[in-house]
Amino acid sequence: MMKAHVYVTLKTSVLDPQGQTIHNALRKIGFAQVEAVRQGKYFALSLADGLSPADAKALVERIAREVLTNPVIEEFTYRIEE
Repeated sequence: MMKAHVYVTLKTSVLDPQGQTIHNALRKIGFAQVEAVRQGKYFALSLADGLSPADAKALVERIAREVLTNPVIEEFTYRIEE
């Protein structure tokens, strides 16, 4: 069974107030080495047996683009493991 790991983040041009809040909190508790924080979402998809690597890639990209992200403000990356 293949598993897809999809990571969704805000585009770099979009303000990330939650990431800024986390960054400020980290600085206040002594993690000054952290330059910036961007928050996001993670999805783990278990894929049906029998999919070819090309079909799995196409399926994950379609799901990420059409269901998991808002393409106006978000982007995604993914990896598939067998």
